[in-house]
Amino acid sequence: MSRTNQLKSFAWSLSATVAIIAVLGWGQGIHWKITHINSYQLFPLFGLLAFSIMWSHYIVSAVRQYLGIAKKELQGYIKITGWIVLLAIVMHPGLLEWQLWRDGFGLPPGNVLESYVAPTLRWAALLGMVSLLVFLAYELKRWFDDRGWWRIIEVATDVAMIAVLIHSLKLGSLLQHGWLRMVWYGYGATLLAALGYIYYRRYEAPK
Repeated sequence: MSRTNQLKSFAWSLSATVAIIAVLGWGQGIHWKITHINSYQLFPLFGLLAFSIMWSHYIVSAVRQYLGIAKKELQGYIKITGWIVLLAIVMHPGLLEWQLWRDGFGLPPGNVLESYVAPTLRWAALLGMVSLLVFLAYELKRWFDDRGWWRIIEVATDVAMIAVLIHSLKLGSLLQHGWLRMVWYGYGATLLAALGYIYYRRYEAPK
C-alpha cells in the first residue's frame, strides 16, 4: 500500500474512531435512554461530533505535511467530513436555541445567555457563538481563498478551534467529569502540538 493510501486509511479511521468515542460518551452520559430523548439531551452530541472530527482534520493535516503528501490527495475525505462537521456545528446550537424558544425563553442569543447559562459562564457561551461565526465564515473559502486577506480567516479558524475546546470544557455537561474529560484534555494537547507543527511548516520550514 502506498503512503497516500495509508494516509487515507489513517484519516478515515481516525475520524470514525473519534466519532464513535463521541457517541459512546454521549450515550453513557444519558444512560442510553434514547427512547424519549429531547433536544436538550441531543444537542451535546453534535457538539462532541463537530469538535472531534475537526480535531481529526488537524491531526491528519499535520501527518500529511510530515509525509510530504499533497492536500489534493485527501480531497474526498476533506469534502465528506467537512459537510458532516458543518451539519454538526449548525445542529449543536440550533437544537438548543430552538428548544429554548419553544419553551418560551425568547430568541437567540439572549435565550441561551439569559436562560440557560450561569452568569459566571456567559463568557464561555460567547466563545462558542463567536467561534461558530468564524467556522461559518470559513465555508466561504471556495469563493475567497485566493484573496490576500483569506489567511486571516484561516488563522481565526485555528484560534476558534482552541476557543471551542475551552468552551466545551467549561460548559459541556458530559465533559465535567469522567473519562471523556480526560479524552478532551488529550485532544487539547495533541491539537496544540499539531497546530505548532503546521505553523512551523508554514512559516519556518520554507526559510
